[in-house]
Amino acid sequence: MLHHHFSISGASGSRISIDLTLAAGNGLNPLVVFVHGFKGFKDWGTHQLVANHFAQQGFNFLKFNFSHNGISGASGDVFEDLEGFANNTFSKELFDLEQVIDFALSGQSFPAPPRLYLIGHSLGGAICIIKASETKVITKLVTWASISSFRNLWTAEQEQIWINTGVLNFMNSRTNQQMPIYSTLLEDLNYSSERLDVLSAASKISQPWLIVHGEEDTGVTPEQAKLLHAQQSGSQLLIVPNADHVFCAKHPWMEQSLPKELLFVCDATIAFLRESGE
Repeated sequence: MLHHHFSISGASGSRISIDLTLAAGNGLNPLVVFVHGFKGFKDWGTHQLVANHFAQQGFNFLKFNFSHNGISGASGDVFEDLEGFANNTFSKELFDLEQVIDFALSGQSFPAPPRLYLIGHSLGGAICIIKASETKVITKLVTWASISSFRNLWTAEQEQIWINTGVLNFMNSRTNQQMPIYSTLLEDLNYSSERLDVLSAASKISQPWLIVHGEEDTGVTPEQAKLLHAQQSGSQLLIVPNADHVFCAKHPWMEQSLPKELLFVCDATIAFLRESGE
């Protein structure tokens, strides 16, 4: 397999850092675009092992950092751009994902894929649900531990503080950083409330959709997966026994193989993508 790095323009002129893992062959393989979640990044824990596993199964795999995810370098796990993180909004993430999809389909830097699949984790799952509801260029959708509403990321009490002070800090337990987000995110959520309604978008999904969730996920409970599944009768729901929000992975991940729960999720996802001829 081959690995490539690209940088493209994202929201507000910030950069989107992209990693592409190519499967063996002539490059005309289906492409998986992986979308990370809140306080996530492309180089987290097991993400490259996941990319390698998909490539070994004949899928090109693209992962990227949102332009305002707080990491400005091409690679790394240090949130050194807290001002960028503070200025993030969900509309910016949707813009970034659109830029990534357009880049992938352009054929300018690598062959345009015959089929494009989205996998979104946690908040990234909600972003993927909205984007899949808006465009038909996405062949299939997979969400891992997705939220069903952006407001599930904070409490009503926190939102009131946010409104009053103009900023809300989110604790990063890994780095012990207080990561600020300005109330412009709330303003964006209110202004674009129709577009950013995840459950409404879920009801409009026409592509085949696999919803995967860990049975032991305490951060985003399996009830949210069931709620998403109820919006779209054609979706498939997979609850993974003994799995948490990250399917028993962590950062950093020092092993050379995936945890068995995440490997199960990857293989179930690959089987789903291969149904009816990939």
